[in-house]
Amino acid sequence: MKFRIQELVYGALLTALALIIPLYFRGWLQIVIPPFSATLASHVPVMLAMFVSPWVAALVGAGSTYGFLITMTPVIAARASIHIVFGVLGALLYRRGLSPWQVIAITAPVHALGEALVVIPFGFTMEAAFITVGIGTLLHHIVDAAVSISILTALWRAGVTLSSSRNRKQIPTR
Repeated sequence: MKFRIQELVYGALLTALALIIPLYFRGWLQIVIPPFSATLASHVPVMLAMFVSPWVAALVGAGSTYGFLITMTPVIAARASIHIVFGVLGALLYRRGLSPWQVIAITAPVHALGEALVVIPFGFTMEAAFITVGIGTLLHHIVDAAVSISILTALWRAGVTLSSSRNRKQIPTR
């Protein structure tokens, strides 16, 4: 029961952060090259949620999607819905014992490909989808992954564990 309550609290806090980032960083920490956009740190909540549990990752991904839906266009919200997919996948991989860096590396192409594919029904060309969105998302994923791993390491050094699987030995804390 303790971990379910703990997961709920982490899920609520990370979902709040996933909503705040598009609401308050809009235009400030954002790059827009249609159909691509990047808001610095927008993947951090879902990346941290991957190290809590799959359902928390799904919740945070849905919160991120909603945050972008109310602040941006439906295309960007559709792209944000891929946060649910790569977040749940990452959480499942972490539960199987993969290190945080392995999880980030495996979810990167899934994230980039998913966001590239989701813009095609909105009338964007294959070139715009795969070059602009796909490569842009991959680079954005890598930057936000570095931020996420830094935060995760700092939390572990402070004695905070996000998950009951206790894979904290996977990242050196020196």
